[in-house]
Amino acid sequence: MTKTIGFIGSGVMGKSMASHLIDAGYHVHLFTRTKEKALELLNQGAIWEDTVASLATKSDIIITMVGYPSDVENLYLEENGIINNAKPGSYLIDMTTSDPQLAEEIAKVAETKKLHSLDAPVSGGDIGAKSGKLAIMVGGTQQDFDTMLPLFEIMGENIVLQGPAGAGQHTKMANQINIASTMIGVSESIMYAKKAGLDPERVLKSISTGAAGSFSLSKLAPRMINDDFEPGFYIKHFIKDMKIALTNAKNMGIQTPGLALSLELYEELADKGLEDRGTQALVKWFEGDL
Repeated sequence: MTKTIGFIGSGVMGKSMASHLIDAGYHVHLFTRTKEKALELLNQGAIWEDTVASLATKSDIIITMVGYPSDVENLYLEENGIINNAKPGSYLIDMTTSDPQLAEEIAKVAETKKLHSLDAPVSGGDIGAKSGKLAIMVGGTQQDFDTMLPLFEIMGENIVLQGPAGAGQHTKMANQINIASTMIGVSESIMYAKKAGLDPERVLKSISTGAAGSFSLSKLAPRMINDDFEPGFYIKHFIKDMKIALTNAKNMGIQTPGLALSLELYEELADKGLEDRGTQALVKWFEGDL
C-alpha cells in the first residue's frame, strides 16, 4: 500500500484519526480551515498544505472528515477541489456523516477521472477515535474496500462493507436513528433514578450491562451525571445527521416518530445556545435547565 495520505479535517474525531495514521508510519499531508487547530498534528509530523488542490496532487489516498454535506460537496466537486486535482488511481475516502445521494454522485464523478471512491462514515465519538476502535461503515466496491482495509484497521475495529456507493452513509443513518431514541431513554432513565432518590451512578452499574445496555448508557450517561457536556460529538452535527435520516426515511415512506421527537428536542437545545455541546447535554432538557 502507498504511504502518502492527504487528510482534511482535524476536529474532535479527525484529529485522533489522523494521529493514528501518523503513528502507523504514513506520511500525512494536512489541510483544515483553521491551521491553529492542526498544530498538534503538525508537531507530530504532519505536513501542512495551504490548499485542497495542493494536498490532492501530493496524495495517494485522501481522507475527509468534516462537518456537513455542503463541506463535502465543495471539497470534492468544486473546480479547485479533490476530484479535479487528485492523481489518477488515487483513493478518495469520505468519513464524514453525509448524504447517501451525495456519496453516489461523488463516486460517479470520481470514476470518470479514474479515481477510487469510498464513503466510510464512523461511529464511536471521541472515545472511539482516541482508542482506534471506531465502527466504520463502508460503501464502495469489494476491491477498493479490500485495498483500504489495512488503513481502516488503524482507525477502527468493526469495519464492514455494506454495499455500493452510498451504502456506508445509509448504514450510518440507521445508526443515528437508533441513537436518537436511545438518548431520550438514557436521559429519562437518569432523571427517574434521581427523582426516586437513588444514586444514579450505582443504578448505572446495574442497568448498563443488562438488557438496557448501550454505548450511550455506558459512555455518555456518566457524563450526564457529572454535568460533563464537552463534545465527544456535537449537538449541531447530530441535528444535521437526524435531518438527513428523516429526509431519507420520508422518501422511503417510513414512519420514524422517535427520530422526529429527538430532532425536536435537540433543536430546542440548539436554539438555547447549546449547539456546540456534546449530545449528552440532552439531559438538560429533562432537567428543565435551559
